[in-house]
Order: sequence, then C-alpha cells, then structure tokens
Amino acid sequence: MNTNAILIVEDEKNLGDTLSEYLRSIGHDCYKAENCQQAREIFRDQHPSVVLMDIGLPDGDGITLAEEFRNKRKDFVLLFLSAQNDPETRVKGLEIGAEDYITKPFALKEITLRLERILKTQNHFDILPEVITHGDLKIWFKRFEVEDAQGNITSLSRKECEILELLYQNKNQSVNRNTIIQNIWCEERFPSNRTVDNYIVKLRKWCDTDENHILQIKSIRGIGYRLVLNPGEHNGTI
Repeated sequence: MNTNAILIVEDEKNLGDTLSEYLRSIGHDCYKAENCQQAREIFRDQHPSVVLMDIGLPDGDGITLAEEFRNKRKDFVLLFLSAQNDPETRVKGLEIGAEDYITKPFALKEITLRLERILKTQNHFDILPEVITHGDLKIWFKRFEVEDAQGNITSLSRKECEILELLYQNKNQSVNRNTIIQNIWCEERFPSNRTVDNYIVKLRKWCDTDENHILQIKSIRGIGYRLVLNPGEHNGTI
C-alpha cells in the first residue's frame, strides 16, 4: 500500500483538478480517475491508502465500485464525495465500510481536517498489538479482522474497528453515544445517533455468530452501550 497516495474518482474534471492540486500542495500523491475503468486500473497499480469516491460516474456508480474495491482490499480509507444527500444513499455508503460521506459542495479545508483525522487514526492502528486474544476470540485491529472460537474470520471496516476498540478499552463499563461520536468522528461532521446504532448492529451480528458468546454488546437504556466479556483468558493489551 502506498501510504501517501490518494485516488480521486470524480467525473467533474474541474473539481477533480482542483481537489488534486490542493491535496498535492499539502504533500499528498494524487491520482485522478474520471470513470470506473480508470479507477480500477489506478487502484490495482498504485495501491492508494485513501480513496475519495464520487457516486455518479459515466460508466457505473461509485457505491458498487467502492464495494468492489473493499472486496479486494480492506486496508484503505474510503470517503464518498457526492451531491446525493438522501438518507438511503448515505446509509448504503456507510454499510459497505466508508469512513465518511461528504456532500457537495464542500470546502477544501474540510477535506484537510478529515484527512488529518484519517492520518491520526492510521498512526493509532500502527501502535496497536498485532492481535488481541480473549479466550478463543482474536481481534486484529491492524488487519480489520476478527476471528471467533469456531475459526470464522470476519472483515470489519475502519470505523467498526475504532468503535470496537473504544468499547474494548472500556469493557464492562457503559459508553454513551456522545463519547463514541466525539472519539471516533472527532473533527469530522458529527453523525446522528442512528449512524452509531447502525455500526453497533453490524458489530452485534458478528458477536452473535460466536457460539460461545465471548463478546456481547449490550444496550444501556438512556445511556449507550457496554461491551461485556465472558470468562476467557486474555492476552495482549490495548
């Protein structure tokens, strides 16, 4: 993976050029694609660490293309840049593992703040232990993967890993939604409680596949969530 490379998938040439020039001016390597085919080739050859994806493309749609990229690699940050602001489209984007969904028009400074947040997150994952083990459960935060007692491996998005880590750091304690939002989204445009709940639902689906129920995420009425760890030997620290 090219840790400094950003792939911009945008069919509006002027916007793509402006965004690329700006990001280059602050030290990033940028590659532009105006359609799905160009994006596939650049993604394959340059291994970008960040993908800025428009949704309306001349030869396909960005959500389908982003899902295709996610199936090939998990170790990149995905942000949607789109004029489509309907809740259904935004939720679709988040469901396939996007770290954020930015609506047009946007300020270039806004992109900078979000990228700073991304780099901070990347550096944080770099110092995590290789694997966290609790009983037969294994969590690889750097790889965005979890393995249950039956050996089933599930891939998580970066945001899911961040939320899981925050809950793990405060295991057996209640964590309210505002704490999750402030710690995970930081300078980014704050999401709604529904967005947080959607991420929790996805994490719970994975927890429920574990027959031993080593990890459980419980709802605390009027407060938020609590990660409960059932008995098991724990190795590694966060």
